[in-house]
Amino acid sequence: MQPIGSIKAEAEVFLKQCYIDEGIAPIFPYRWEDVEEEIAETGTYQQTYDELVYGAKLAWRNSNRCLGRNFWHNLHVRDMRHLETEVEMFQAILEHIQFATNGGEIRATITIFKPDGRRFWNPQYFQYAGYRQPDRSILGDPGNVELTDQAMRLGWHPESQTRFDYLPLIIQLPGQEPRWFEIPPQLILEVPLTHPRYDWFGDLRLKWYGLPAVSNMVFDVGGIQYTAAPFNGFYMGAEIGARNFGDHHRYNMLPVIAERMGLDCSQNSTLWRDLALVELNIAVLFSYHQQEVRLLDHHTLTESFMQFADSEHQAGRLVQADWGCLVPPLSASTTPVFHTQFDGNRILKPNFFYAPLPWQRVAQSPGCPFHHEWPD
Repeated sequence: MQPIGSIKAEAEVFLKQCYIDEGIAPIFPYRWEDVEEEIAETGTYQQTYDELVYGAKLAWRNSNRCLGRNFWHNLHVRDMRHLETEVEMFQAILEHIQFATNGGEIRATITIFKPDGRRFWNPQYFQYAGYRQPDRSILGDPGNVELTDQAMRLGWHPESQTRFDYLPLIIQLPGQEPRWFEIPPQLILEVPLTHPRYDWFGDLRLKWYGLPAVSNMVFDVGGIQYTAAPFNGFYMGAEIGARNFGDHHRYNMLPVIAERMGLDCSQNSTLWRDLALVELNIAVLFSYHQQEVRLLDHHTLTESFMQFADSEHQAGRLVQADWGCLVPPLSASTTPVFHTQFDGNRILKPNFFYAPLPWQRVAQSPGCPFHHEWPD
């Protein structure tokens, strides 16, 4: 499905695909007659719950930049289109967090709100603040400085500032000022990082959350754009170890870890960054497994993606994939996706798309729903 730009045209293509794939093709003409009439009268139409479920799962299957697509059948869909206020939406988010966290056995979940332009300002439910310091350094996560600025502009001011303060969730209804809400800390599953061999690793006091819930992407399905449709999968270890803590423009922990390991950091050729990076990722995998929080290493997840590719070919479908985004940020050439050429990189619909940030204008581009932090 190429982007068509017409609600009626996209609705017809999507609904026809839906009813054929679901094995109820004879129903389509009757359903389409009702939808066509509704579009003529109102300019849009209301998708049924079953159409919404099918579309959300298909959007995951179509996500070119996502390594987790082998699990697309398992997506839980929560229809919250009847909710009106920010308070109601926030309560639904708390329920999403509790359901999806599931005591550490993370469940892939999407919560879909009314498609009237309402939105979340946060890229994820959970993000650590990044505070600007007088010496121009950043306390916390440098990747969240702008969102932190915006939250404080809206009136959020924590009692103290640390490296791991959760930002509030900011919700905006169309034509209204945004409102912020703090997620109760008891609902957030955190994993303190330790290492199986280095006792000193715990002294670094690193931690990360277990639920990667993306909240600022647009779910585009059948000519309808749901601008508030947050979803989650589960983490790949390298997203946390290689990107969130490893990137120099994020927590930049590689120099600290290399020093504690006693590595020779005098020149690049000692590969001190590589050695520190591996140990950092070992700590992430070890800690999540110790706490029984669902997470996969990059070898297992890329092997799973190859199973997805095989199943797609067996079903007679081409595998559209952004190769550069599927290759992990750690030991890339040791994974099967590095050595594979897929069938193309066309953007299919339904899909998830990045939306411009409320405080800045950026070009919209397709993205990966369940691995939003990678790549930036």
